[in-house]
Amino acid sequence: MSGAATASIEDLTAARDGDAAALQRVLALSRQDLRRYAEYHCVINDAEDAVQESLLLVSRRIGDLRAVEAFASWLFRIVKRECNRLKRGLRRLAGEAISEDLLPPIRFEPVELGHDVARVLETLPAHYRQILLLRDLEGMTIEELAAHLALSPQAVKSRLHRARALAREYLRDDPTLP
Repeated sequence: MSGAATASIEDLTAARDGDAAALQRVLALSRQDLRRYAEYHCVINDAEDAVQESLLLVSRRIGDLRAVEAFASWLFRIVKRECNRLKRGLRRLAGEAISEDLLPPIRFEPVELGHDVARVLETLPAHYRQILLLRDLEGMTIEELAAHLALSPQAVKSRLHRARALAREYLRDDPTLP
């Protein structure tokens, strides 16, 4: 079970209400999960920075958390947003147009995505793989995808739908899966 998921409701509630010791326990339990998550969503050298910034933001904003049951998803959204912010900064530093092949490749590990999903992504044609990664891992909106890929929003939706359908077909038809 993950650290973010094992933080007790009592600690989360106390941390939200301003208890510094409870906040330290929650952050300590969450750190390893955040690190692991950031390693898959950040450029390699930015994972630790994203974790640090995320923990700092959580410590400042935990009072804004409305439902302690949503803590884990809130936490992971924060670190993913931080990874995306750091990537945008890297692109700006390099003159706004870093070629996608200059960025480190995304490596899929069984811990986070599973062998099956990685295998599916490897089998998809490049344009379908790209749209799935940008939408589902990077969190780009349909409008952002349309601008990035120079497509109409309708074409983006269609391509995204087809990519997901192909991935489902592959998973359904793979005899090695249970």
